[in-house]
Amino acid sequence: MVPAAICPADVDETPVKGELPRVHALRLALLKAESVAEGWSGEPALVLAADTVVACGRRILPKAQIEGDVRACLALISGRRHLVFTAVAVKRTHPPDPVRSKIVVTRVAFKRLSRREIDVYAASGEGQGNAGGYAIQGRAEAFVRQLNGSWSNVVGLPLLETLGLLESFGYTAD
Repeated sequence: MVPAAICPADVDETPVKGELPRVHALRLALLKAESVAEGWSGEPALVLAADTVVACGRRILPKAQIEGDVRACLALISGRRHLVFTAVAVKRTHPPDPVRSKIVVTRVAFKRLSRREIDVYAASGEGQGNAGGYAIQGRAEAFVRQLNGSWSNVVGLPLLETLGLLESFGYTAD
């Protein structure tokens, strides 16, 4: 099944002061699902929304916008473990049901990165626009020393859990 529409949600993604990464990801996914569902005027539909947060300890890493952001994120997680939280939320538009959601957590360990590896990766532009400044489905996969959990979660949409949520609304992926 092809999506009927792709509707970006206009929500402020700024973390609330003191907000934990897991709570932040869930809050944003729920806000996005509610926002799109409320503005939907078409046929009855399921709204699928998600948000991915990369965290080092309690610190939420930014969605890297420029090379400098990518460098800063990679320098922080170089040689360390970090967590990737993706919250997925699904809401039916008509009849309106409560949002159903799931949070998936994956632990990722990066090898120690050299200054050159960070510079080359940052210059590639691949990390820009990504939470934590990297895209595991690209060149950054070579940095992963260990991964515990869902690889698709780190990409940005945990497929098993997303399909489970959709199936709870009667959708089947044939």
